[in-house]
Amino acid sequence: MEDSTVTTTSSNQHYFTIFTNYPLISSLTAFTIAQFIKLFTSWYRERRWDLKQLIGSGGMPSSHSATVTALAVAIGLQEGFGGSHFAIALILASVVMYDATGVRLHAGRQAEVLNQIVYELPAEHPLAESRPLRELLGHTPPQVVAGGMLGSVTAVTGYLFTRVATS
Repeated sequence: MEDSTVTTTSSNQHYFTIFTNYPLISSLTAFTIAQFIKLFTSWYRERRWDLKQLIGSGGMPSSHSATVTALAVAIGLQEGFGGSHFAIALILASVVMYDATGVRLHAGRQAEVLNQIVYELPAEHPLAESRPLRELLGHTPPQVVAGGMLGSVTAVTGYLFTRVATS
């Protein structure tokens, strides 16, 4: 009877370890910071607050890049840069960052052109009333680099903070 209680207690505590998962916390923190920075860079550029920036894709810095870079750096710092977990995270980060500047960026540019074509259609055309496509999908290389730097700084800061807090 006593063994069952110990097992239940330890398995319940096991669920709470997610709150101490340094790579996960580092990634979510980097994502959140990047999204808040987007709010301010959007205001600086357009001189108006756009709360959609808090949940939208595209813009400066890349929150996707910040997230995956923070994950890779945090795993490297925690488990070593020579391990397979870091290799997986690094490849994931590379694919995400390449996609942001490649496929998604060009899809957004194509959406701009298609929206302009639809805008110039005569009112009686069946597509004239169609909803515009989202244009801000990808990132420019500087936005991806800024996101990567933010992710790296977030992961290193979190690592140093946890080292100081545990010593």
